[in-house]
Amino acid sequence: MRPYEIMVILDVSLEEEQIRAVLDRTVDTIKAGGGNVGKVDRWGKRRFAYELAKRWEGYYILLEVTGTTAAMAEVDRQLRLADAVLRHKVIRIPDHVATAERRPLTPDEPDPDVAVADA
Repeated sequence: MRPYEIMVILDVSLEEEQIRAVLDRTVDTIKAGGGNVGKVDRWGKRRFAYELAKRWEGYYILLEVTGTTAAMAEVDRQLRLADAVLRHKVIRIPDHVATAERRPLTPDEPDPDVAVADA
């Protein structure tokens, strides 16, 4: 089981029931593949920086899930075929980021999240 983030941008003209149907179908696919759904963050309506499919706004949803590669491939396929979905992205979170526990750094210890360029 690997951690993933799924960002979905839906058509803003959808009713709440239609949004819930797309979300439920996605969650059911993840659970059927043996995965777990963590946090579901509904961002709501957001304006695009440019026109997308003759629209200037979309309804954003971010899901934090764990699952298998096969389950995520099926989620990707279903979202690609759904007419209500304008854009989507399935991103696997790197293991070192997902398992790292943030602890206070000592003054002489470099921050692992900051890249240091050799001069």
